[in-house]
Amino acid sequence: MPDSTAKVPAPSDRLSRRALMVWFAGVIAYILAITGRTSMGVAGVEAMEHFQIDASRLAVFTSVQVGVYACAQIPMGMLIDRFGARRMLVVGALMMGIGQVLLGVTSSFPVAILARVIVGTADATAFLSVMRILPAWIPIRKTPVFTQLTGGLGYVGQFMSAVPFSMLLHSQGWSTAFISLGAGSVLVALLTWVVVADSPDPTPAATVGTSAGARNSIGATLSFVVRQPACWLGFFIHFTLMSQVVFTLLWGVPLMTLGMGLTESQASGILVVNMVVSVLVGPLMGVVSARAGRRRPEVVMVATLIVAASWVMFFMSPDPRSFAAVAVINIFVPALAPAANYGFDTVREEVDRRFTATATGLSNMGGFLAAMVAAQAVGFVLDAVSDGGDYAWADFRVAWCALGVVWIFGFIGLLVSRVTMQRWRMVEDNRADL
Repeated sequence: MPDSTAKVPAPSDRLSRRALMVWFAGVIAYILAITGRTSMGVAGVEAMEHFQIDASRLAVFTSVQVGVYACAQIPMGMLIDRFGARRMLVVGALMMGIGQVLLGVTSSFPVAILARVIVGTADATAFLSVMRILPAWIPIRKTPVFTQLTGGLGYVGQFMSAVPFSMLLHSQGWSTAFISLGAGSVLVALLTWVVVADSPDPTPAATVGTSAGARNSIGATLSFVVRQPACWLGFFIHFTLMSQVVFTLLWGVPLMTLGMGLTESQASGILVVNMVVSVLVGPLMGVVSARAGRRRPEVVMVATLIVAASWVMFFMSPDPRSFAAVAVINIFVPALAPAANYGFDTVREEVDRRFTATATGLSNMGGFLAAMVAAQAVGFVLDAVSDGGDYAWADFRVAWCALGVVWIFGFIGLLVSRVTMQRWRMVEDNRADL
């Protein structure tokens, strides 16, 4: 059984230039991962034509990728805790390149699914690696802000998909666009290998791979992590704010172009608005997280209720919404979506730091498992209500109800996990007083 009393030494209170360089290099790798993750959302309509598929099979691209990403969280977290963030960032970037090139050169739907499996696996290395870097390099009082900065800056990858990748896709074609993403992945791999370090301490004893925690068995590590209420609280915090992921990863562009009649450039502009808001609110949400402390779940409940109400109001109209309306909801939703990262702050504060990546991986699964189910459900409902024809606004209104069903399940889980976390803290506080 892992010894929860052994702690990895915390960094000094001074934020060094070297720490910022290491963190920012990790963020660039995360931006690459977001670019790969959201590229299919931008290319959704083209993918239906390229592979001659309907909405249900288009949704398989995202469901498979997100499903692989979600299921890889715990194994990838254990690998990061064992081998270190630097190595896994490099491996992830190279895998991302392989997946994107394979997607660019094939016209076979099964081979393309394999490519998305590779992309999803590669994607799983990025965020967890940066979360593993933070407590080693960044002073603990600054980590909530840097967590949100990481999440917010990651959305620059959404901009890369929405603007330069989209322009390349429409001007040079499918193969050139995806192969170019693959080439960029190799450059990012080189950058992370040169700049990133797992710890400021260069001695072998400080490395993740030789720590006592790394030598524990897989079963003992898993047992330790899954018994931590903080992980499950993070899981459902992430779960309830999954509509942002569903919109940006897959159904946002089809909704805007097929359902609302917007042009491709207008849809790309909306994704840019979404990205800009996500980046700008990140530091503010980090400050809120630091001040909220143990009241983070209450803040998340308010945020998720506002997001849910916003989508209900958006789809209340029987007629397609305007460009202005979709722009407004792409201000509200990304402004509150960073609250999904609050669970990671709780994990970092409550769980033994040697298992940061594994514990964060379990929490990170929540939103992406929810997104996988919701995205696929939207595709099934679209095909059912449209009778295989063109997808109209009325079809999207019905299909979006699938998100509501998934959200209700997650909100109940959030309520239950919050109570469980409160009881666990009471027990721990009582033990500390004895």
